Amino acid sequence: MPSRTNGVGVQAEDTRICVVMVGLPARGKSYIAQRAQRYLQWLSIPAQTFNVGNYRRNDAPQPTADFFDINNPEGERTRRAAAEAAVADMLAWFRSGGIVGILDATNSTLERRKWVLEVCNENGVEVLFVESKCDDEELIMANIRDVKTTSPDYRGQDPETAALDFRNRIRNYEKVYCTIDAEGKESHLTYLKIMDVGKQVIISRIRDYLQSRIVYYLMNLHIRPRSVWLSRHGESLYNIDGRIGGDTLLSPRGEQYARKLPELVRKSVGDDRPLTVWTSTLRRTIATSRFLPDHYNQLQWKALDELDSGVCDGLTYQEIKDRYPEDFAARDEDKYNYRYRGGESYRDVVIRLEPIIMELERSEDILIVTHQAVLRCIYAYFMKKDQSKSPWMNVPLHTLIKLTPGAYGTEEVRYEANIPAVSTWRGKGSTAKHENPAPGVM
Repeated sequence: MPSRTNGVGVQAEDTRICVVMVGLPARGKSYIAQRAQRYLQWLSIPAQTFNVGNYRRNDAPQPTADFFDINNPEGERTRRAAAEAAVADMLAWFRSGGIVGILDATNSTLERRKWVLEVCNENGVEVLFVESKCDDEELIMANIRDVKTTSPDYRGQDPETAALDFRNRIRNYEKVYCTIDAEGKESHLTYLKIMDVGKQVIISRIRDYLQSRIVYYLMNLHIRPRSVWLSRHGESLYNIDGRIGGDTLLSPRGEQYARKLPELVRKSVGDDRPLTVWTSTLRRTIATSRFLPDHYNQLQWKALDELDSGVCDGLTYQEIKDRYPEDFAARDEDKYNYRYRGGESYRDVVIRLEPIIMELERSEDILIVTHQAVLRCIYAYFMKKDQSKSPWMNVPLHTLIKLTPGAYGTEEVRYEANIPAVSTWRGKGSTAKHENPAPGVM
C-alpha cells in the first residue's frame, strides 16, 4: 500500500485504524463517533462512521426493548448480522483508500470485541477501542431525552413511550455489558476509556501518531449539551469598497449591527445562560462585540484573525486581477489550496484553527465573532461539509448563526438582524465589488 499524505501534511504509511466504540446506550457513543469523523475529515483524513444500528434498521426499523433481550434469539441473530454487514462494508472501504473507520455500536461484551479485533487484524487494520462509561444520572437522562426525539428508532412515536422503552433497552444491555477488562483478558488492547464525561480518562497502549491525535481530540471532547453561535463582524468600510483584508473600521450600518447583536443573542441564548465571547484581534470584530453584556467573558484570539491576503491585502478583486493575473486565475482554480504571496490559503487557516477547535470542544456555550474565511472553515467543521468547498460558501453579514451539535447531526438556526449590508460573496472569475450568491449556494 503506498504512503498517503493527509491534509495537514502528515504522512501515514500503511495506516488504517478502526475506532471501535464501546458502552451502554445513552452514553454519547454516536455523538463521539460523529465528532471524531467530522474532525478527521476536516483535517482531510479520510474517515467514515459505520453505525451498526443503521444496518440493523434494514431488518428491524423500530424494534421494542424486547428485541434487545439476551433471551431473544431472533433479535440476537439480526443484531449479529448487522454487525457483520457493517464490518464487511468498513473493510471494503479501507481497501478503497479509507484511513480511519469508526464502528459505532455498543460492542458491550468481551466476545464481540474479540471478534472485531480478530477480523481487523486479519485484514491489517489497527484497532483502537473507545469506551464511554458514564454513571452520571443527569447526563444519562439528558441523552435519553435527546435520543427519544432524534433517533430513527423512535421517529414519530410518543416521547414518553419512547423514553420508557429506551430505558428498558438500556436495562437489557446492562445484563451483558462488560467494561474493558484492563487487568485481565483485555489488558493487551489499545484503548481510551472516558468516564463521566472526561472526569477520568484512561489511555493504554497507544502506538502511533494518528492514534495519539485521535485520542487527544477525544480527550478534549465532552458530550454535555451546548451550542456555538457564529457571527461575522458588522459591515466594514472595506466591505463597502470591495477590498479584502486590512484592519478597517465598521461602516455606519456595521455600527448598527453591533448595537443590535446583544438583542439577537438574548433572543437565542436567554438572559441567564452564561456565554463566553471570542473575537479576533482586529478592530472590526472587537467593535462588533463591544455592546454585549458585561458579564460575558470576552477573549481575543490571534488564530481567529482573517485569512492573510499577503501582497493583496487592501486590494479589490479587480486590482488583484490587474496586478497579479496569474495569481487571480490560480486562486479561482483551487481556492482552498491557493496561498496568497506572503499570505495564507484556506488550508493554512484550517491548520491554525485546530487549537480553536480543540478549545471549542472542551468548552460550554461560545459566541464567536470573526471573519468570512474563518467562519467558513468553522461552519464546515460543525456541519460536516467538504472543506475544499468551504471557500465558496455564503456566510452573510449581519446574521447570527446558532449551531447545536447532537448525536445525529448539528441543528442550525439563523437570526437575521434586518440591517442591510453588502454581499461579500464572489463567484468564480468575478471581479465585482458586490455580488449576490449564485442559486443553490449555502
